Amino acid sequence: MLKNACLALVCAVPLLAVAAPEYGQELQGFDYPYPLQHFSFDSQNQALQMGYMDVAPTGTANGRTAVLMHGKNFCGATWEASIKALSAAGYRVVVPDQIGFCTSTKPENYQYSFHQLAANTHALLSKLGISKASIIGHSTGGMLATRFALLYPQQTEKLVMVNPIGLEDWKALGVPWRSVDQWYQRELKVSAEGIKKYELNTYYVGRWKPEYDRWVEMLAGLSNGPGKQRVAWNSALIYDMIFTQPVYYEFPQLKVPTVLMIGDADTTAIGSDIAPPELKAKLGHYSVLGKQVAGMIPGATLIEFPGQGHAPQMEDPVGFNQKLVEALKGS
Repeated sequence: MLKNACLALVCAVPLLAVAAPEYGQELQGFDYPYPLQHFSFDSQNQALQMGYMDVAPTGTANGRTAVLMHGKNFCGATWEASIKALSAAGYRVVVPDQIGFCTSTKPENYQYSFHQLAANTHALLSKLGISKASIIGHSTGGMLATRFALLYPQQTEKLVMVNPIGLEDWKALGVPWRSVDQWYQRELKVSAEGIKKYELNTYYVGRWKPEYDRWVEMLAGLSNGPGKQRVAWNSALIYDMIFTQPVYYEFPQLKVPTVLMIGDADTTAIGSDIAPPELKAKLGHYSVLGKQVAGMIPGATLIEFPGQGHAPQMEDPVGFNQKLVEALKGS
């Protein structure tokens, strides 16, 4: 009996190893849903590349462009269903991977700021000849989309934020600070199991679908591939940016048509894992935060998805994308 148990354990180890893919430092080996291109540019005294998808309309072209900005634990590829829906609705769809993420350069050192990432994206759009676009940001991409709209209001036709983080200022509320070194040590321990557990509880309200596994493998494979240390270091720098550079106080300054799309069961809050229990209980209540921030933004429209979590575009792609296309068509 013991011999058979040991044999079963030994046999299981290689299977586990095979089931956990490893991707390159720029996500080499992971398939994107549309052709991947690269934008080369210089920033902060170094040559960098942004991976991006530029998808032409499949429906009757309306002459408009939608730019999709991914979140911290997401990539351009995770917008797959929305790209298809927007393209069918006549939009040109541009989907960049920001520096430090996914298919883009992971610099040895970079002074991350939402201003810098917005400027990088603006340079990409200029290179593509796009002078105006609807800017759609999910999660951390919502913070970036807000910064883009604040910096480039003339180039922003409409701002859409999908469950953006940063609807509250965690550090001002008392969430403990982590140093970049502490974030780095945390990021070195990223695993598929840990990602899935966190996303199940925080993003998907305890409901898991098999199609989410691909995105867990994407993130875990990047974090545990041959560029593990560089990926973790950039991730640490990015978390520091998110925590220390709130856009919360500038929502009233937005001067572009703005739509908030909120899965109201979301509980995402950076640093809540180390916050005291009494504080943690007060953080990340999107059912409240969505309404509060919609009231802060002049003329904002709030679209809520009752009972859905952090990524309504992935929980209910058909329902979400119908609302998104309607929101972009609206005046």
